[in-house]
Amino acid sequence: MSALKYWLWLTGLPGLGNQARLRLLERFPDPEDLYYADEGELLLTDGITRDQAALLQNKSLKTAETILGDCQRLGLRILTIQDAEYPSRLKNIYDPPVLFYTKGRLPALDEEAAVALVGTRSCTPYGVSCARKLGQGLAKGGAVVVSGLAKGVDAEGTHAALRAGGFAVGVVGNGLDIAYPSSSRYLYEDLAAAGLIISEYPPGTRPAAGHFPARNRIISGLSVATVVVEAPERSGALITASTALDQGRDVFAVPGPIDAESSVGCNRLIRDGAGLASDAWDILREYEHRFPGKLRREGTAEPPQETGYAREERPEPKPVAPSFSLQKDGQGLTEDQIALLRLLPEEEGALIDDLAEASGIPVRRVLSALTILEIGELALQHPGKRYTRSVTLTE
Repeated sequence: MSALKYWLWLTGLPGLGNQARLRLLERFPDPEDLYYADEGELLLTDGITRDQAALLQNKSLKTAETILGDCQRLGLRILTIQDAEYPSRLKNIYDPPVLFYTKGRLPALDEEAAVALVGTRSCTPYGVSCARKLGQGLAKGGAVVVSGLAKGVDAEGTHAALRAGGFAVGVVGNGLDIAYPSSSRYLYEDLAAAGLIISEYPPGTRPAAGHFPARNRIISGLSVATVVVEAPERSGALITASTALDQGRDVFAVPGPIDAESSVGCNRLIRDGAGLASDAWDILREYEHRFPGKLRREGTAEPPQETGYAREERPEPKPVAPSFSLQKDGQGLTEDQIALLRLLPEEEGALIDDLAEASGIPVRRVLSALTILEIGELALQHPGKRYTRSVTLTE
């Protein structure tokens, strides 16, 4: 505990950035050595200026001792970059945090298929549905869900993962004693009990605009992949996706209607090469061999309901499929979509591979076309990733 006060002193010095701290720790064994180093020794560090060395002459430990007391009172743990439990996946990014605060259980994240689930705060009902479906599917599929706990996609996906019995990690841009937004207070409590919350900011730190882009590098840095559920043209979720690409991580996106402002960012990501995610297995199958025995194909289950009570299973009456004229109603469909619509059965769903073989259309294009048909309510996806047609065709 006594050594931690020097780490808190280093990270609490006003005006000293994270990159400067990292450079200093490359030269000095630990912050205690830094604390007792003179200005001449500090200036021998590559990239350290006289102004930065001058900042280190502030030797007050009062703030550090206050933070230590707050952490003890709140039940928070401090993890430094030199600790064995610090995730290597995060340590290997360009700008890893020198330390971070945690509440909850810290698993061996390097051994888990952690997937960042992010999106817009102002999500549509479609975005809510997709976030819940993916959150549940990823959790049931054996992945750890990581998010920024923001209102909208992040919160919905994290709630769904916890309700499915999975493990989730929230990374926030404020102190862990402050729930932001206030609507996420219960989500903070749930994560502290059944998951993990992380922040590089000490207790008492209020949220600030500059904290969130910095937080995004941790979200993507902890994860093997980032999936963007719904994002307009200017969205913080796209910053996370960009950061993930810079870190050499995979990016997936959920497609949306081509005329929906809330899906512009996702559709562009897919156009530019991001993986298309229509369910959790579209993501997890990429990591099945990297995490043997951990991942399962569970991505097509129904999204969790709002109630905490189990629904009574009752057979539902089979709906009458509406008619759909290819000549009149199908003018906006592509050739791939029309070909697959003709092949899809109304019962006993067809598998993607079978549809690709029967149509001669590559699997990637089949997935894309089926997703658009689902969005247009012309096709349905069933457990086992089987597809049926939800309309009766007329020429």
